[in-house]
Amino acid sequence: MFVTIINDCRDNNEQGRQTTRASMLFPGANVSFVGVGNFSEIEAAGNLIDMLDSATGAEGVIMVNAAPRHGSGKKYENGTPFGYFYYNNKIIVSTIAGTTLSLAKKFGMIDKLYVTDIPTVIEAFVAKGKFQEEAQKRTTLTQFRSYEYMPFLGKWLYEKEDVPHEELSLDEIPDAPKTVWWVDNFGNTKTTIFPEEIDFKPGKIIKTKVGEFTCYNRLKDVPNGQAGMTIGSSGYQNKRFVEITIQGKSAGKEFGLYSGMDLF
Repeated sequence: MFVTIINDCRDNNEQGRQTTRASMLFPGANVSFVGVGNFSEIEAAGNLIDMLDSATGAEGVIMVNAAPRHGSGKKYENGTPFGYFYYNNKIIVSTIAGTTLSLAKKFGMIDKLYVTDIPTVIEAFVAKGKFQEEAQKRTTLTQFRSYEYMPFLGKWLYEKEDVPHEELSLDEIPDAPKTVWWVDNFGNTKTTIFPEEIDFKPGKIIKTKVGEFTCYNRLKDVPNGQAGMTIGSSGYQNKRFVEITIQGKSAGKEFGLYSGMDLF
């Protein structure tokens, strides 16, 4: 049993509080934390795919939060709602607005998506005697919902409790853009693109908004100091994302690449 937290609340205080709470709610579970950029839904989306791939068939709970309250987040009473779905022996609890679940949708991982309302769920579990009444108001109004609410929701789902919910149409999840979702510490740049979407073939030149790149089967095949596109390590099982790289240098720095940057 494992618990993985993917969250844009990622400083030492926030990370420590979240992992400690998850450890208490899921005793004996292996708890890990993946920090993403502030409000970076697409980074959360890509990391969700990689964590599902990493976990293989193991039982677990993955909790994802990338929830701005500005911009599109303003249309909700207190930020984007939390929803959940099941995939391959795992429970995925996640904020649902924006592109956070767009790559899970692209991989066909979501059969049914359920959305929850925090006040309704908390009231139901207070009535069951499974949540402290004195914490009800705080949890409903909190700015740190991924600490006060999300781990409890994951625990209740894992314990197969009846959680009030509504089914959300998958049409509400936007399609994944053709963009960068992560620049790693070497400067190699992970994209949301499958090889077949650009007819990836070794030797083929691909034109993008940031330049032209020759396709190579492996990172090793890219000539020293040269830029190229390869089939990277991120993705799910045998379906991997295309990456932009420079052999021996940072493609991210050279081309000014960043998460969310459109490539086509």
